[in-house]
Amino acid sequence: MKKSSFIEGTIIATLAIIITKFLGMVYVIPFYAMVGEKGSALYAYAYNIYIIFLDISSAGLPIAISKIIKELNTLKLYEAKQRAYQIGKKLVLGISSVIFVLLFLFAPSIATLILGDLSGGNTIEDVTFVIRAVSFAILVIPFLGVSRGYLQGHNVFGISSLSQVIEQIVRICFILGGSYLALHVLGLSLKNTIGIAVFGACAGGIASLWYVLVKIRKNKETLGLVETKEKDKITNQEIRKKIITYAIPFIIIAIAASINDFLDMVMIMRTLEFLGVETAKVEFATTAITTWSTKICMIVNSIAVGMTTSLIPTIVGAYTLKNWEEVEDKLNKALQLILLICIPMCAGLSLLSRSVWSVFYGANDAGTVIFAIRVFVSLFINLYMITNSTLQGLNKFKTVYKSTILGFLTNMCLNIPLMLLFKQIGLEPYLGAIFATAIGYSTAFLIALKTLKKDHQLKYKSTLKMLGKILVPTLAMVFVVVILKLIIPLEVTSKISCIFYIGIISILGAITYFVISYKMGILDKIMGRETINKFVKKLTFGKISLS
Repeated sequence: MKKSSFIEGTIIATLAIIITKFLGMVYVIPFYAMVGEKGSALYAYAYNIYIIFLDISSAGLPIAISKIIKELNTLKLYEAKQRAYQIGKKLVLGISSVIFVLLFLFAPSIATLILGDLSGGNTIEDVTFVIRAVSFAILVIPFLGVSRGYLQGHNVFGISSLSQVIEQIVRICFILGGSYLALHVLGLSLKNTIGIAVFGACAGGIASLWYVLVKIRKNKETLGLVETKEKDKITNQEIRKKIITYAIPFIIIAIAASINDFLDMVMIMRTLEFLGVETAKVEFATTAITTWSTKICMIVNSIAVGMTTSLIPTIVGAYTLKNWEEVEDKLNKALQLILLICIPMCAGLSLLSRSVWSVFYGANDAGTVIFAIRVFVSLFINLYMITNSTLQGLNKFKTVYKSTILGFLTNMCLNIPLMLLFKQIGLEPYLGAIFATAIGYSTAFLIALKTLKKDHQLKYKSTLKMLGKILVPTLAMVFVVVILKLIIPLEVTSKISCIFYIGIISILGAITYFVISYKMGILDKIMGRETINKFVKKLTFGKISLS
């Protein structure tokens, strides 16, 4: 069982999440084609609610377990570490059971809240059914998260990362296979088809949980899961209190983010309905912003998710030893990695938005514009996630609450005014909601940065310098992509044509960006020559070495 350094752990976790999110993007192409706009909207309603209740039941516990395991390991309290894992499992079992019952029982009320008086599309009964179908995953996914957190607390990212890929593969197979059988073999209704699809979350969780538990059992000695008569001084009550204390900020942030997304969905629907937009267009615009464009943006968001997985244990270890230089170094490295990868990705996807949207959902002008703007929100989300994860690792919980709440309140307060403003100036009103979200996350990010600088004298000069350098290869890449778009013809009605178009332009654009970044020394500065060389050798099977 291999342990990883911060950068290596970040890359392993991020690659696994990118694969997972890529699969999550690709499956929507056949799924969307099978169930159509009405079915995809029904799926989005259920999944958005599921995420909120999943966050309530488990969002903070995996990271809290990771955090306390790292802390106890650093202090060499190995027996207490073992008890912490067992206590975490018992906690999540109780919480997830209660949340499942609540979600199942109150599904009709939630469905009514989502749809309101909207008619002509999906019904309250349809939404109720699919919410209940997805609720079973609440019994599995939180328990899986705790086991992953235990591994991450030991800097073991390989097993945890692979389990995410397994979960996604099984889930997608269940969604696509189940949907096809339901519609084309068994002739079931659209409601039942979507019910089967959302149940795939539970099936994927079961498969992944089995894999993780088998691996933990096989590596008991390495992980310290062995019985011992010597008991550390820390009590179960103290461990339980620590877990809950660590988990609450993560839960609040996750719930706030999910509620923010949910309120976005409701406010967009209500505002567009108020403005007299037809029902079909309301459902399309709403789900395109809150679900389907974010599906494609997953690959950008995965950068921060993977980074957080390795950043938090590292920050906790440095904080436990009061090593503030390492805290500053790791935060700046994390921010620089985000900028290095996300800025060109967002720019490239935005420029190719028409062909990308066509591949996933078919040619649609509204969808193209929504995605071209929405993809940049992912950059601000990633920066927000990194800074808030650092705050949580440093136990700066009040600042976490402050930045998150103020950021999301900014979003909520600007949503309707910006939508009405966009309508007044002749633009599509729903675009205002996207800008409101970007401003909200930017606000939260800046508050977090300011607090870290004020309380711990952390400096960001190196990151600001790096941002200036990163803009050079980014602009070169944009120039290359624009020129290639003028030269290469695009047929949006053909998915194969769009795929080749995206492939050719993105490869040439990426080569331009990374060659210039390498020549400027940007990659060496952020990732380190040794790390770069290691991955280049692996990708080329040892044939190419940069050293």
